[in-house]
Amino acid sequence: MPVVTLPDGNQRSFDHPVSVADVALAIGPGLAKAALAGCVDGRLVDTSYVIAVDASLALITERDPQGLEIIRHSTAHLLAHAVKSLFPTAQVTIGPVIEDGFYYDFAFERPFHPEDLERIEAKMKALVKADIPLSREVMEPAAAVAFFQAQGEHYKAKIIEDIPRDQALSLYRQDDFVDLCRGPHVPSTGKLKAFKLTKVAGAYWRGDSQNEMLQRIYGTAWANKQQLDDYLQRLAEAERRDHRRIGTELNLFSVQEAAGGGLVFWHPHGARMRRVIEQFWYTMHERAGYELLYTPHIANLALWKTSGHADFYAESMYEPMEDEHQSFQLKPMNCPFHVLVYKDRLRSYRDLPLRWAEMGTVYRREMSGALHGLMRVRGFTQDDAHIFCREDQIEGEILRILELTLGVLRAFGFEDFDINLSTRPDKAVGSAAIWEHATQALTAALEKKGLAFAIDAGGGAFYGPKIDIKIRDAIGRQWQCSTVQLDFNLPERFDMEYVAEDNSRQRPIMIHRALLGSLERFFGVLIEHYAGVFPLWLAPVQVAVLTITDRQDAYARALQARLQKQGLRAAIDLRNEKIGFKIREHTLQRIPYLLIVGDREEETHTVAVRTRSGEDWGSMNLDELIVRLEPERVPQTHFVLED
Repeated sequence: MPVVTLPDGNQRSFDHPVSVADVALAIGPGLAKAALAGCVDGRLVDTSYVIAVDASLALITERDPQGLEIIRHSTAHLLAHAVKSLFPTAQVTIGPVIEDGFYYDFAFERPFHPEDLERIEAKMKALVKADIPLSREVMEPAAAVAFFQAQGEHYKAKIIEDIPRDQALSLYRQDDFVDLCRGPHVPSTGKLKAFKLTKVAGAYWRGDSQNEMLQRIYGTAWANKQQLDDYLQRLAEAERRDHRRIGTELNLFSVQEAAGGGLVFWHPHGARMRRVIEQFWYTMHERAGYELLYTPHIANLALWKTSGHADFYAESMYEPMEDEHQSFQLKPMNCPFHVLVYKDRLRSYRDLPLRWAEMGTVYRREMSGALHGLMRVRGFTQDDAHIFCREDQIEGEILRILELTLGVLRAFGFEDFDINLSTRPDKAVGSAAIWEHATQALTAALEKKGLAFAIDAGGGAFYGPKIDIKIRDAIGRQWQCSTVQLDFNLPERFDMEYVAEDNSRQRPIMIHRALLGSLERFFGVLIEHYAGVFPLWLAPVQVAVLTITDRQDAYARALQARLQKQGLRAAIDLRNEKIGFKIREHTLQRIPYLLIVGDREEETHTVAVRTRSGEDWGSMNLDELIVRLEPERVPQTHFVLED
């Protein structure tokens, strides 16, 4: 009879097979009520799962990450149940868990409207109140196909037809609703306490634009109402910070559909900010010992075949362009170009490391449905760099990269990082020995920097281990920007060599590295992080001079000229409008400092200073103001290279 070992090492013995729910009840009624599922010998199962032999068991509650995922998965089924109850002719397809929630795709003869979502959500709440038990059933594929076809669920039948015929299927029943799913699920609908349907969008069946369009209902689900309310508040704040809206309000950029979509047009104010970002980036890289490269936007198809992109990355590349007897393709990445520069001459061990950086624009073929403002585009600029080094130099170079990366990100106002180290996958190029050495070097560099990190076992690219750094913005969202990847593949493909100290020919180690990721996407993150209220050094307009009457026009022009001579980005407003109107308008434009000038200011050669937050600094002369602003005019960096 089974002995059940709990996570704390305690054991419970039973004289008969027991379910996960039975074990929870034996421990205590409170835990029995809280249990959502179990983890038996490392496998997630329903609370109805029967343990017949000795096993380890961890009970899953809403406090566990797996518990929240089970809640969301079960809420997706609850949504489908409600839709089928209200709209019997709707067909269900798939309903997975996603970040912060779930969705379910439906085929229905008419669009779902906002009032439909209200009805569906109300029905979901009624099903929760009914506390309907969920039960798992096992069915052979042929029987399952017949079952769903008989119910008119043709999409479910198609899904099952693609599953190997020798694999038994699990179905979950809640009242008269049955869905295909591997589970596990909550014991009953009453466990689903806090959810909200958020929107409806179009989605192609199986993600293929050649297939029919379905309707995707999105929702979010949480362990309790407080968590739901907190999330909805974050969602509202994210909407307020949406970079597309703020970008339009501040006239920073646009994505012109007339040009095909997914292509960014930088307006004057946005272009100013881009130039500031790039200049800072160049300065930091020069201080870090990098040389700058500029490479073409297209290359012969043969290059992409050598690099492997033509075989493994073809879906993200645009079609070749024919020119006489050659085929050219837009570059999706900068890496092979930097390799060609390396191979332009024979390198010695004394030349290494070589650190080359480029703001290189690349092009990716993206489906129109995947495009999203600056976050997902077809043409973007990568802040790329590649380091070519010896194997014994890896750790030192990673230390330098980490120092530069964190220095740059902190200068932009990011202080909270999540770091992952991804190790060798099952299919990989390069020897196990070099993978082990490289992974140890990455680990040592992270530890020497005192950085906490998680291991993503087997999550490395096939060509080498990597470090990914995610930043958290002002409202706690994670953004993947920085990455450091070791590459044993391209040096082999391009037959890269250097002359070693013993005159033998050796392969260099290639390190791919990006700090910001994509300039466009990082700009979008910056907009949302600051909600358009940029620090002085980044602001497209740093100071605006506002006149009270036209008598101050000449004085205002002179002030603007002096400010610009001092390197400040200064605007001037000479319009025949009331000063209150001007102040409100420029405050809405998030201009950091407003300099108001009237007759008194002109007579005393001063300006009345007001901040965008409404703080009144009083009157002062311009030189005094410039000195006071000096600390804010440069990014704050604490960049010290490791030896």
